[in-house]
Amino acid sequence: METLAFGEIYEPREDSYLLQKYVKKYSNGIVLDLGTGSGIQAVTAAEKKNVRKVIATDISRKVIDECKRKINNKKIRFLQSDLFEYVPLIKFDTVIFNPPYLPQDVKLKDLTIYGGKKGYETIKRFLSDVNKYLKTNGKILLLFSSLTKQEMVNRFIENNLLDFKLLEKQHLFFEDLFVYLLEKSSILKELEKKNLLNIKLHKKSNRGIVYTAYYNKKKVAIKIKNKKSQAIGRIDNELKWLKILNKHKIGPNLLFGTKRYIVEEFIEGDYIIDYLIKSDKDKILNVLKTVLEQCYKLDMLNVNKYEMHRPYKHIIIDKFKKPILLDFERCKYTKEPKNVSQFIQFLTNRRISGILKGKGININTAILRDLAREYKSKKARAGFNRIIKILYITKSNNQIF
Repeated sequence: METLAFGEIYEPREDSYLLQKYVKKYSNGIVLDLGTGSGIQAVTAAEKKNVRKVIATDISRKVIDECKRKINNKKIRFLQSDLFEYVPLIKFDTVIFNPPYLPQDVKLKDLTIYGGKKGYETIKRFLSDVNKYLKTNGKILLLFSSLTKQEMVNRFIENNLLDFKLLEKQHLFFEDLFVYLLEKSSILKELEKKNLLNIKLHKKSNRGIVYTAYYNKKKVAIKIKNKKSQAIGRIDNELKWLKILNKHKIGPNLLFGTKRYIVEEFIEGDYIIDYLIKSDKDKILNVLKTVLEQCYKLDMLNVNKYEMHRPYKHIIIDKFKKPILLDFERCKYTKEPKNVSQFIQFLTNRRISGILKGKGININTAILRDLAREYKSKKARAGFNRIIKILYITKSNNQIF
């Protein structure tokens, strides 16, 4: 941490000198020094012949004014900025960051010392934005403390598709200091080469990680394998099935993909459970019918999607009230597909049937399950039609038979 208290510059300390050693080694081209404080890293970088320009920032106006007064180097431009807030949107060869990394003291709120409640929030913010300021082969020098929780920093790095190397670990009194060298991962370089811009983490599951990005000015979703998953070939399998099922208007529209990633349209909307809770009876019935029709198509194609008995995160209702099935990595051909019967299982579980009852859709679960079993044994359209019909016939006692 280059600043001791907000607006106050302190003389460089152990962490400054530790980072400086690697600034001397790795600084190159156009350099960004975030949280410059005393300016030690900016000056060190500017002294190198292969460094053309340095932009040095700090959240404190007093710190920036003091640096401008004390440091006279034509290569360095000082400006006030909270992380990347006012940094020009250019690509840097080297980004240097010695962040505030202490867990916040409840009695003292100092942005230049404390990195947030847990100590790592500022680093998390930095890592979520740094890629759009970093050249393809650019390098990041990041210093942080064991007080920041190394495993959390490692997770944030991975979530932002960066690779890291530990350059040095130094023990000081009650903490360890780490200096990391970060670079864009091979998959991030490949995605950016495909003109995918502003890639951000969206959600993680045990098998896959979904990112959002912009492609041809449209928001898209990127799905890659979770490194912790033991599953093999899931991304490739989903790519194969999206190509097939898109022809039957099932799933999000596939744009392109490889064995490593899939790029598809990003679906804005509500997960099915949220939609059932917020919508009225007629809208719900139309959505359920459409989902069942898609399940029937899958059954007729002898394709089993899986997860339709618990599709809480696998169906999104888009802005046009159209349900979109998601996640086809486990999809496969089978002689006994179960998509319709699994979705009936979902509709007749206690939680969902209770929500539907609150909307005036009172399902007789026993009869609906009987119809599902009958349909499953024959896979006939007539049996499927009886399932659909049960969702639209309401007796005088308001129970659907």
